[in-house]
Amino acid sequence: MKKSFKIYVPLLIGIACAFGIYLGSILDFSDNSPGMFGSNSKKEKLSRLIDYIDYEYVDDVNTDSIVDVTINNILKNLDPHSVYIPKDEYALVSRNMQGDFVGIGVKFYKIRDTISVIQPIKSGPSESVGILAGDKILYANDIALFGKELGQDSIIKILKGPVGSEVDLKIYRKGDPDLLDFKVKRNVVALKSVVASYKLCDHLGYIKIDRFAETTSKEFHSALQKLVDEGITKLVLDLRNNGGGYLEEAVQVVDEFLPKGKLVLFTKNKQGNLHNTYATNEGIFEHGRLYVLINENSASASEIVAGALQDNDVGTIVGRRSFGKGLVQKEMKLGDGSAVRLTVARYYTPTGRSIQRSYQNGNKAYFEDYLHRYENGELVDADSIEVIDSLKYTTPGGKIVYGGGGIIPDVFVAKDVHYSKEKLDYMLQIGLMDRFIFNQLEKNRPFYNKLDFADFYSAEIIDDQMIQKFLVYLDHLNFGFEVRDYKKVVKEYLKATMAQQLFGSNAAQKILNQNDDMIGKTIDLAECETGIPE
Repeated sequence: MKKSFKIYVPLLIGIACAFGIYLGSILDFSDNSPGMFGSNSKKEKLSRLIDYIDYEYVDDVNTDSIVDVTINNILKNLDPHSVYIPKDEYALVSRNMQGDFVGIGVKFYKIRDTISVIQPIKSGPSESVGILAGDKILYANDIALFGKELGQDSIIKILKGPVGSEVDLKIYRKGDPDLLDFKVKRNVVALKSVVASYKLCDHLGYIKIDRFAETTSKEFHSALQKLVDEGITKLVLDLRNNGGGYLEEAVQVVDEFLPKGKLVLFTKNKQGNLHNTYATNEGIFEHGRLYVLINENSASASEIVAGALQDNDVGTIVGRRSFGKGLVQKEMKLGDGSAVRLTVARYYTPTGRSIQRSYQNGNKAYFEDYLHRYENGELVDADSIEVIDSLKYTTPGGKIVYGGGGIIPDVFVAKDVHYSKEKLDYMLQIGLMDRFIFNQLEKNRPFYNKLDFADFYSAEIIDDQMIQKFLVYLDHLNFGFEVRDYKKVVKEYLKATMAQQLFGSNAAQKILNQNDDMIGKTIDLAECETGIPE
């Protein structure tokens, strides 16, 4: 069993990342194509067939499911990024790319039959009235939220509401004999896509973007301005595992680094029409030194940023070859709450290269490309990266770059592909450690809630005993894992997960970056010394 897992962990990681790239593949939501739905025989044939099945077929048939299957089968014959979004999935997929929502502002688990607060969202309505991590929400406007088979969607509907509306919560807090009453006024709660921003050393800043959502460029500008005001002259922009998102948001991030008039990208549609996009506003970091981190899961909008900067000879791209998605999607609603994201163009970097990799062998092979990279050695050796000489381009500064499948970094950093490390990365990515850490925090909430980050960062919070508990937890989930030489990494990942729940994503990233090979390489390139993050 262990041997088979060793083989399939890279595939599991590839599948998980492919799902993230699916969520981040939105590049143009507008549907401005009136008149395309005129009468035609192909459309009428399908419509007539559905009517015959509805009204004449001998048995009752769910024709909705037939239509869904038909649409999916049609799209599978196009390209890997043209996708159908069923009505029941549309709200969730859209929510992932929104910059905010209206609600009470908490992250929660349903533990057994009770809603338990993981963390009140910073500056949100719940934090402002004093709700704490570990609180149990028992009632909302006298509606019992415990002992019922309420799903996640039902709970969210109860807790959400119009801006300014109030909800009366009754909360159980460990150590208090009586239920606590909180009146929370619902408000707009930000969903951050800039998940970390801090100084790695005196003059080197760090910003991580996990997706390009509706508010990314505003978040990024604000974070960058704050770091500039603090005196940074060099910046690390971390786009690792960023599956993409809105094209315009990526362009505005690039705008912070390029002078006005520089080409960012161009697109080409079915008719051969070209559309050029240029840097416009005066950026606030046009003269600083820039390092952009990418890996095999950096896709779409992330590659637009990396490609635009690389082709304009701005900054240094550090890491491993990116995913290789150079197709532009437009979202088109289908009239019943569902939608299709259809590929309508290809985009090209300023030198004229397409970074879209081939999908001629089908969608399955396309999304399992990680396994191919794993097997051919390119994740650990830059010389194993496959390039095509006919797709060689030269930047204005004389740098050789290649099209045909992702952005190749200027400075390569190998990946640790040992199956224990791969499995740990997979656990972190899918949140397998979250529930375990929440349970550990619940055992001594008063202690953990009193910690400040400086003390937390310096202390040995995760000891060998907690690792043994974690292994037992994994065993109960039938998720076998051998620590081997990775005890230090296990402690780091568990501590980062705890930091996430106690202090937020910025704190978690500081923990993860301590011994990160790519961060270490960039710090060497930037010639700075680090201390405890601020």
